[in-house]
Amino acid sequence: MNTDLTTYRRQWFTDGAAARRDIMAGIVVALALIPEAIGFSIIAGVDPRIGLYASVAIAITISLIGGRPGMISAATAAVAVLVIPLVREHGVAYLFAATILMGLIQIVAGLLRLDLVMQFVSRSVITGFVNALAILIFMAQLPQLTNVGWDSYALVAGGLAIIYGLPRVTKAVPSPLVAILVLSAISIGLGLSVNTVGDMGKLPEGLPTFALPNVPLTLETLRIILPYSLTMAAVGLLESLLTAQIVDDMTDTDSDKRAECAGQGGSNIVAAFFGGMGGCAMIGQSVINVSSGGRGRLSTFVAGAFLLFLLAVLGPFVGRVPMPALVAVMIMVSIGTFSWNSIANLRRHPPTSSVVMLTTVVVVVATRDLSLGVLAGVLLSGIFFAGKVQRMFAVKREETADGFAAIYHVTGEIFFASVDRFTRAFQADEAARRVVIDVTRAHFWDISGVGALDKIVARLRRAGRNVEVIGYNRASADLVDRFALHDKTGVEIGLAPH
Repeated sequence: MNTDLTTYRRQWFTDGAAARRDIMAGIVVALALIPEAIGFSIIAGVDPRIGLYASVAIAITISLIGGRPGMISAATAAVAVLVIPLVREHGVAYLFAATILMGLIQIVAGLLRLDLVMQFVSRSVITGFVNALAILIFMAQLPQLTNVGWDSYALVAGGLAIIYGLPRVTKAVPSPLVAILVLSAISIGLGLSVNTVGDMGKLPEGLPTFALPNVPLTLETLRIILPYSLTMAAVGLLESLLTAQIVDDMTDTDSDKRAECAGQGGSNIVAAFFGGMGGCAMIGQSVINVSSGGRGRLSTFVAGAFLLFLLAVLGPFVGRVPMPALVAVMIMVSIGTFSWNSIANLRRHPPTSSVVMLTTVVVVVATRDLSLGVLAGVLLSGIFFAGKVQRMFAVKREETADGFAAIYHVTGEIFFASVDRFTRAFQADEAARRVVIDVTRAHFWDISGVGALDKIVARLRRAGRNVEVIGYNRASADLVDRFALHDKTGVEIGLAPH
């Protein structure tokens, strides 16, 4: 317990320099969250305040109870697109109720250790997820780069020059923050006619207030919100756990995925009680945070707290921040997020890995649905893996000198994908009267494998052959004893069945 408390304290406070980096990074993230939250609110068909208040509540809460320090969570498009029919047909109150149930489901998922499903997501899928998200982040900036004047392009170019040039001079202050401040001063000072944050939607005035969703507590309400809550919970956890893994890799640190699941749930519940929509981890803002020096929980807390300060106190000034400044930051994020070595690895990696990565990218970009892309990648990985293991299998036939007995030496893995080849490897020997199946170097993984062995034994015995199976390992023997119809393994492992 003391170790856990010490680790938690270290995730908040290490030294003065780290705290300063966390604060600066959090400020940059807060500014970048505003147009994103407004845009996601528009997607969901709700007032901009709902997305902005959600980002405040989720970021602050997850900094306290999440499992991945330095990761940014807020209102997201992945969740926003799921609730469009709910808001349109039943109203925003049902959105809040669905978000609360979403949070409860995520907490239960954490208790049930559903975070362990991430073990089945291959590196190729994660790389495809990252690359697709980088492409989507860049594509999301295109509306701000089309049908605009030369001054917008000049500001974007100037912002990128500052973002990439300032670190060569000093890293004391995050270059994205300097770019936003400098471009804002230029835009306001010169009165440039460029899009601003205020053009995205009306910024809220004042602080969010606590309120219960105004919905009837009936089974009918549960029937309405449950499908949405389940989908939001699954998509939110998937994106959050993938983002946590990416931040783990970027910072070369580990995180508590189980705590992150529960933390996401608690954050969404708090957001709903304060008039916010559901959300999850944001890879783009997380990359901004890490790239700006944010590593601890303080950076996430500052992102939420400073966003609240901006909305409550500096709303009119924030509304005048030029969108080209934030576009420059997001272009930096897309460039930094994309795994550029994956292009060269297309020729070096196995073809199946490259196909999985490219499939994930194509599905995500085509559907704008991260969960569908990851699902496609995971399914394809499973198919390729099963095919690979299926080929790691052989049956060698030997015959005694007198031709009375035939011995089949089975090597490899016997499971649902290899049972067809396993069954076809045994023919009804015309000469041999006795058949020995030696499985010393084989392993039976499932009831499909046991069923195939049953089928072989039954077929050979119907042909008049005396059949025995020898050499079961302990796990295979247990499976055969439980599910075989014809033979059991005997009392001791390795004995021929009676």
